[in-house]
Amino acid sequence: MEFTTGTGIVTKVRKLKTGKNVGGIPFTRGPLAHLLRNRFYVGEVAFKGEILAGEQLPIVDRKLFHAVQAKLDGQLNNHNAARMKSEALLTGRIFDDRGNRMSPSHARRRGIKYRYYLSAALVQGHADRAGSICRVPAVEIEALVIKSVRESLKLPASLDDRSLVSTHVVRVEIQENQLIIQLADAQKQNRKRIRADGTLHVPWQKPPSKWRREILLPNTVLAKGQNARPIRSETRATLVASIARGRRWLDELISDPSANAETIAARESCSIRKVNMMISLAFLAPHLVKAAIDGRLPHGMGVVRLCDLPAEWSRQNQMLGLIPQ
Repeated sequence: MEFTTGTGIVTKVRKLKTGKNVGGIPFTRGPLAHLLRNRFYVGEVAFKGEILAGEQLPIVDRKLFHAVQAKLDGQLNNHNAARMKSEALLTGRIFDDRGNRMSPSHARRRGIKYRYYLSAALVQGHADRAGSICRVPAVEIEALVIKSVRESLKLPASLDDRSLVSTHVVRVEIQENQLIIQLADAQKQNRKRIRADGTLHVPWQKPPSKWRREILLPNTVLAKGQNARPIRSETRATLVASIARGRRWLDELISDPSANAETIAARESCSIRKVNMMISLAFLAPHLVKAAIDGRLPHGMGVVRLCDLPAEWSRQNQMLGLIPQ
């Protein structure tokens, strides 16, 4: 059975006590799954957690009904397993400001994967029902949420990002000028930045599609008189998140005598080489870190290019061939 938007088949319209109408939307996976699981069609009634024999005659073969339930259960298990393995940390917890769930998506350009969260209204072809922000860069939002929650709750560096989200983040709402993060049991934390309703309001604005900024110029560009291309927004978000992660891991190595690159790699399910690369970013010169945050690094200055630089800040510009502006 398949319903498409063009058939005109919609869900039942119900009027609430407030006078507001709900329903009347095209069938999607949720309503269709609810319809296929309804035991009313096999002559049964669900009542207070029990399945009772109904007075109505069955109109669906019981064997067929159970086969459909097994199929739905299998799809649900596969979906849950894939969701647990997904690199999208905020799946199931991120919404636009009109209450639409935002689902992970991605695009590939020149072999590079860029992750996003898209409003469900946009995915279903109803852009008019989407919130004020219907698409956000996943890496940037995840990094900001994790950084804000970690700092507000003063969580230990040993707590990995996925565990932080699953334990402390209930919901993230994307608004035009801020993120509203609903925290679990936040009232008990008694932190200054957390409001009485258990939410954390974090200033944020979606970056414009085209940036106008002065950038750190490579020597080769100055010599040829060319205009330098700025770093990509996705690359910037990945770099900033990597710098923050490297600083956190460095703090852990300093404060915990039992910690080392091997234990961090095992906990984070990554290679020791990656741990060392991230930690090396903690030694970047402050003006390079600020340029990365502001998006003023030239095109090509990503994690791979900036790791393993000499610790001496004056030599970092020489190695990169940059002229600070």
